[in-house]
Amino acid sequence: MDDKKIIARAEKLFHEAYRCQREGEMEEAIRLYRESIRCHPTSEAYTFLGWSLSFQGHYEEAIEECKKAIAVDPDFGNPYNDIGAYLINLGRPDEAIPWLEKALRAARYEAYHYPHCNLGRVYLAKGMLIKALEEFDKALAIEPNYDFARQAAEAIQQQLH
Repeated sequence: MDDKKIIARAEKLFHEAYRCQREGEMEEAIRLYRESIRCHPTSEAYTFLGWSLSFQGHYEEAIEECKKAIAVDPDFGNPYNDIGAYLINLGRPDEAIPWLEKALRAARYEAYHYPHCNLGRVYLAKGMLIKALEEFDKALAIEPNYDFARQAAEAIQQQLH
């Protein structure tokens, strides 16, 4: 099979995996992401494989897949944010901070509000309300309709008054 056909097959598998993931079919999504990666590894496929694994609570394995994504494309922001989120979920917020900061510096990323929110979660957990509020406000400046950030910012503002 020539390179174009291999890449096209990998993309088709990736899209099918994403459909399965959206429909809650995690085992099938994981299988298809892995098959896509075998055809043609991409940072997106590794990241989304990690995301699917995280839905099953396999955060350490998800982190490893995100690290593979970064090795393929260090400019892709999603895996940095995802590692940070998984570390927060594992109760290791201090380890999450450098990953989230890398997500904010990533050249190829369309959702900078997520690492701001995750940093807000870290600072909130540490009792650093002003710093947490600043991060949630930054997220809202990027994505004004992000309910999680708005609710978190409002809750902090109520605590501060």
